[in-house]
Amino acid sequence: MVEEVYDVIILGGGPAGLTAGIYTARHGLKTLLLEGRKLGGRALEAHRIENFPGFPEGISGAELMERFIAQAEKFGVEFRTEKILGLSVIGDLKMVLTRTGVYQAKAVIIATGIQRRQLRVPGEVEFKGRGVSYCAICDGPFFADKIVAVVGSGHEAVEDALRMSEIARKVYAIPGVDGYSVDAAELQELVENERIEVIEGVDVEAIRGEDSVTHIKLKNDSPMNLKVDGVFIILESIPTTDIIKETGIQFDESGCIKVDENQQTNIEGVFAAGDCVCEGMQVVTAAGEGSKAGLAALRYIKSLKKAR
Repeated sequence: MVEEVYDVIILGGGPAGLTAGIYTARHGLKTLLLEGRKLGGRALEAHRIENFPGFPEGISGAELMERFIAQAEKFGVEFRTEKILGLSVIGDLKMVLTRTGVYQAKAVIIATGIQRRQLRVPGEVEFKGRGVSYCAICDGPFFADKIVAVVGSGHEAVEDALRMSEIARKVYAIPGVDGYSVDAAELQELVENERIEVIEGVDVEAIRGEDSVTHIKLKNDSPMNLKVDGVFIILESIPTTDIIKETGIQFDESGCIKVDENQQTNIEGVFAAGDCVCEGMQVVTAAGEGSKAGLAALRYIKSLKKAR
């Protein structure tokens, strides 16, 4: 069944998608936001956010997202919990297929975010937000002068281990049993850093603690425990859904959606914002990109009306 036509459909209900909805709905555009899981996105997992402007005392990710949602509702954004099964962006009307029907809109804003691959070890989910983090930029300052482990073998893991060495007292860099996948030249700074200890040839077996993380268990011939206050899991990200890739929207080699300065993709009337474009990877930058995408969608729809 084909539903009514919207001005804008937003795919994803994290900070970028919610902000885009605030901007489009506030300007009178009929806006539908589709989220397959829970409104708020990965920001919900943040135990405390201290760098979002306007909250000098800090705020939990859940509370901040509640405020985003309330503001979007105030301006008339329509929310539906839907899993996207198909997407067509050819022609004047874009179509989104879900289990319950087909939604149509003049413009689409993609704000699906990304997900980090998990270690899938005991304690990882239990201590998420209580010592386990997937973002050193976001949560690094909470671990000033503490001991942390950075788990991962790629460029981002190396970069985040170096970043944490400027904040933490000590950093264990753990690439896993297969070692680092980056060039030797990139590893030189890591190896020479006095605050970083590289532990190769082992995998993390479990993350342990009480109220928060206290240590990790490493798996090798002689199992050992490392005392840590935090664990940063920096594995490769899971790319945006293949459904979006099949539309002809351009991605870079890392699986990030390519956009211009107005969050416009290579397809007219299709915009993208937030972690799926892999820029700031912060709540504040996602919100900023969402506002740009919302305003760009508004200009695009106005141009359609003028063309008629």
